[in-house]
Amino acid sequence: MNEANTLSRFWWMLALRGLIAILFGVLAFVLPGMTMVTLVFLFGFYALLNGILALAHAFSAPKGYPRFGALIFTGIVSIAAGILAFIWPGITALSLVLLIAAWAIVNGIFEIATAIRLRRVIPHEWLLALGGVLSVLLGIVIALQPAAGALALLWWIGAFAIVFGVLLFALAFRVRRIGSVAQTAR
Repeated sequence: MNEANTLSRFWWMLALRGLIAILFGVLAFVLPGMTMVTLVFLFGFYALLNGILALAHAFSAPKGYPRFGALIFTGIVSIAAGILAFIWPGITALSLVLLIAAWAIVNGIFEIATAIRLRRVIPHEWLLALGGVLSVLLGIVIALQPAAGALALLWWIGAFAIVFGVLLFALAFRVRRIGSVAQTAR
């Protein structure tokens, strides 16, 4: 089984990650009056699910098949950020801002690395790279403006989550199409 077939077999994991990101983003916009603790838990839940799905996707490759190291690292970092958010929900606004900024930058760098690794395997890997670039930019903007209000922070994060989710969702269906084309070619 080649790398493209393995990816296309688990296209739904990318779609689910995208759907969860979109849901997180929509909630950030429709519940703008939420408290900082609620934001911490919402972020923690998103980061934890994103990490679990990233690891599941990385380890879905058949035995003896190379794992996607960047995707594994992304999963671990996301799970760690989610757990930290749940362990210390009463952290200050500044700590939350810096935690989210660091997570966005690290996650974005590894999304870009994964896209570079996949550039010869699937078309439109630029969607994942663009999502990674947006993640890094969001992290930098948040780190440079840590005193920004919670509402502004929430809207930035919500907008990012929606765009990133749409990009992952689009990539999922492109990856799925690869499997369909490979099946038809046999």
